Amino acid sequence: MCTVCGCGTGDVRIEGQVAGTHRHGHDHVHRHADGTVHDHSHSHDHLHDHMHDHLHDHSHGHAHDHHHSHDVHHSHDHGHSHDGPAVRHDMPTRLIAVEQDILSRNDALAAENRALLASRGILALNLVSSPGSGKTTLLVETLKLLTGRLPVAVIEGDQETSNDADRIRATGAPAIQVNTGKGCHLDAAMIAHAASHLALPENGVLFIENVGNLVCPAGFDLGEAHKVVVCSVTEGEDKPLKYPNMYAASDLMVVTKTDLAPHCDVDVDALIANARRINPKIGALKLSTRTGEGMDAWLAWLEAARAMRAVAG
Repeated sequence: MCTVCGCGTGDVRIEGQVAGTHRHGHDHVHRHADGTVHDHSHSHDHLHDHMHDHLHDHSHGHAHDHHHSHDVHHSHDHGHSHDGPAVRHDMPTRLIAVEQDILSRNDALAAENRALLASRGILALNLVSSPGSGKTTLLVETLKLLTGRLPVAVIEGDQETSNDADRIRATGAPAIQVNTGKGCHLDAAMIAHAASHLALPENGVLFIENVGNLVCPAGFDLGEAHKVVVCSVTEGEDKPLKYPNMYAASDLMVVTKTDLAPHCDVDVDALIANARRINPKIGALKLSTRTGEGMDAWLAWLEAARAMRAVAG
């Protein structure tokens, strides 16, 4: 179990290939100067390596009138009590240290991803949302409108199935599916693996559709230029207040399904205002893929972001 988010470990699959046990970048991805990637996995468990000495406390919930003598100098915290095992008060600090280690390793690989993408003039967007927000539909309609206008590619993240990648490929855009198994978010190692199997869109846009989750993806940098949080009007005005970390980490908020707003008794302006209570700098767009309202503004934002990427690169 991951100490950062609590998600389970399991085999990550990239279009049916096993990419490695989900250990948040501990598969040791190596990138060469030409952009090619290879990796190797270690058989040890991440938590075992970092936590074994901390968890090896030999707590006993029984009373004995005897003494233990050991030549090996490690701690045996005997909670001689009938009330249960001893409580290790230092564990929160140690768990935080492990979390920081996981995130620092991820961030290092994300920096490599970002440098590679920038060197090729690629604008990478990390699309994040709760399940059912409509981000796959938004992506499909966006790709249709971008056909012939600029190079695109998509990395799809879901726990299971290749349904979304199949929908993307039906538009003619290249896409690759990453199945995270029990994992609840993409990480930088998964993006490096997927990118090595995907024709990257030189001077174009790489869309990364993250696993539907507004918690964990906020903390994992993938090497993207921007996080774009997608929120439908059906989710309510207080969504940003319930999940502030995601809105704080995002540069743009796209409010979808605006055609349903009159039927949901929702104030879209209040929804955006709540997002800006969390992140005053967040941009906001309102659109409906059903009616097409707001899609021009979304495409204009993409073009502007791509132009800025070209200048920065």
